[in-house]
Amino acid sequence: MQNLRYVNMLAVAALCVFASACAKKTVAVNTPPPTPAPAATPAPAAARPAPARRQTQNQQVSQATRSNYPDAATRARIDELIGRIQDAYFDYDAHTLRSDAITTLAADSKELALILSQYPDYKLKIEGFCDERGSAEYNVALGDARAKAAKDYLVNAGVSASQLDTVSFGKENPVCTEHDEACWQKNRRVHIVAEKKNG
Repeated sequence: MQNLRYVNMLAVAALCVFASACAKKTVAVNTPPPTPAPAATPAPAAARPAPARRQTQNQQVSQATRSNYPDAATRARIDELIGRIQDAYFDYDAHTLRSDAITTLAADSKELALILSQYPDYKLKIEGFCDERGSAEYNVALGDARAKAAKDYLVNAGVSASQLDTVSFGKENPVCTEHDEACWQKNRRVHIVAEKKNG
């Protein structure tokens, strides 16, 4: 009887071993580790303008705030210089600057050029005139050539060509109306005036 009990226990033990051997084995699945989240890329710091660029911007602001047109005191000084330059005179039927015309234009033209260089919007007008002899068409062309001769001289003295306009009145608007050489000489001239500001 005891043997039977012993055999039963052995049978139960064998069954347990057999059952555990036949049981489905669970295979451990090697899952890959989760992909790490990308590190947050710091936002790029605002790029600072290079010193040269900053300097250029400052210059542009400075130029924008500074007027290109002279104030009243500077305009008065320009008018004074133009008045001292006076008129430049020419020989009959000629547009070449005479030595006395050059002396007249040379007076204060360097200072005038220096002032005008600071005010690029400010312009002068060079007016050309002739005496009464000759046709109107001929004298308009001659007056224009005289005005351009004076302009060329002032450009060589340093005045910007863009600040000098020319106009010819020919034999119109004479300063003297007598019919002799002394009077005609006064009318063969160039005259410089400041142009009025537009607007």
